[in-house]
Amino acid sequence: MERLQAALGRVYDFMMVLACLVLLAIVGSIAGDVLLRNVAIPGLPRGFVAANDVSEYGLYLCTLLAAPALLRAGQHIRVDILLRAIPRQAAWVCEWISDVAGLLACTALAWMGWVMTAKSYAAGAMQTRSLVVPEWWLLAGLPVAFALLAIEFVFRMWRLSPGARGAAFRRGVGSMSEWILPAFLLLGARRCCSSWASRSPSPSR
Repeated sequence: MERLQAALGRVYDFMMVLACLVLLAIVGSIAGDVLLRNVAIPGLPRGFVAANDVSEYGLYLCTLLAAPALLRAGQHIRVDILLRAIPRQAAWVCEWISDVAGLLACTALAWMGWVMTAKSYAAGAMQTRSLVVPEWWLLAGLPVAFALLAIEFVFRMWRLSPGARGAAFRRGVGSMSEWILPAFLLLGARRCCSSWASRSPSPSR
């Protein structure tokens, strides 16, 4: 189990590097758009028309890429004031309940993301905006990210097993509000999908 955790940790590190590069691309697109709008450069258009699309898709992709690493590091949204106030055994039970809830939520969302991606691929749906891309390209990150989050919740429960309970608790593993991360991701994904659906034309092959 520890080897598997270490291997996935390297995957998370790589995903975080990708998230940083995507964030750099967002900053570059916005800076380039502002520059081109205000400075006339021969041979270049006045403004970068795809800047809004790059920013929107990039923020969505950054969230998916960074989420597993943030969950492992405990740097996601946490509210642990109650855990610090109640007895240790009761806090341990709450940790388990929150991790099980997070596992179930992420597993369901991974499955839903896979179904959405498969349907979009089968329909040949396209995102026609400043950037024209197949819709399934944008949806493909959902099942991958939520599957990794589900696996990480399994690791969290393993770290809370009786043999590792004390060390895990001292490291701050888990909190009463682990469900907040998948909930926010669900809301963000749902909003993006609704936005795409309202802007996209009828699916075409």
